Order: sequence, then C-alpha cells, then structure tokens
Amino acid sequence: MTVTESRIRRQSGLTPDLRATIADVYAQVRADLLDHPNYRVDVFLERLDRHAAEPGWAVAVAYTSDGAAVGYAYANTVGPGDRWWKRMTVPVTPRFTARDTVAVKEIGVIPAQRGVGLARRMHDALLDGRAEPYATLMVNPAAGEGKVMRLYEGWGYREIGAVQPSPEAPWLVCMGRSLRV
Repeated sequence: MTVTESRIRRQSGLTPDLRATIADVYAQVRADLLDHPNYRVDVFLERLDRHAAEPGWAVAVAYTSDGAAVGYAYANTVGPGDRWWKRMTVPVTPRFTARDTVAVKEIGVIPAQRGVGLARRMHDALLDGRAEPYATLMVNPAAGEGKVMRLYEGWGYREIGAVQPSPEAPWLVCMGRSLRV
C-alpha cells in the first residue's frame, strides 16, 4: 500500500493514543536496534515525552489508506540557550543560535514504505508554516552507510556541528538549513 500526501496529518499535543501510535511505528523502524540502550522503546518514549513538553512541539504522522500508521516526524523549537546547542563539540555559527530555531528530533518510516519520498513529505508538512527561520536536525553519519545524511543534504541541510547527546548515544552530525528555501 502506498501513502498519499493527504494522509499525512500534522498536530501538536501528545495524546495517549498518538503516543502509542508513534511508539508502535518506532518499534518497526528501529527493530534491528532495539537491544541497544539508546534505541530501546522505553528510552525513546522518555525522549518523546520530554520533547513533546517543549515549546513548539508538533508531529506529522503518515497513514496508509486503511488507516495504518507507517511513519512519523516530530520537531520542537530550540532557543539560543537550549541544551541542543550547548552539547556541540564546537560553537555553531550565531546564524542558527541567535534566535529560535526548529529542531527536527525524529523522522521514522517503516521499512516497507521507504524509498518513496514519505520522509520528505512528512518533513515538509511538519515544517510548513513554522515561524523559525532555520531548521536543524541530528543524524548518525553511519546510518544507512551514509545514505541518510546524503538524503538530508539533498533536502538542503549542511553540517554545522557534532554532538554525542548522551553517553549511550552514537556521535551525531548536526545539520542546518534555512526554512525559506
């Protein structure tokens, strides 16, 4: 089954049903990594709850025509003094850190729906109409043997720093781009 753009729903506020839907999709997306401490579902849900309580949180969820959730993307606003910036290995250019920026925290698509542009459509729906001038995200440069990072570069993101969000997490590349592309 394919997913059409009209089946991507954006909303703010994390309800118990939405939380369960995202957790189910997450478990399918990360099935091969769930035994790693950073990728366990309970650890992900702790992050999701924390992120959903932050300013500007919104999510885009993709559904098949029969209503099955097959992907999600969520983001929130990070301000100039946010810990998002403080963990960088080198200071990030003030262009990104001097004002509110939207941070894309997660994008996940179940394996059967990958390669059809769904991640990009959810990403674009999530960021459409945001007031922040810039978007950032973090990516494991080894994900998909570098394919995921190259995908984000194709969306206009460029490397702006590196970070290890927690001792259990891999080193990530922080990427940024203008929302006015």
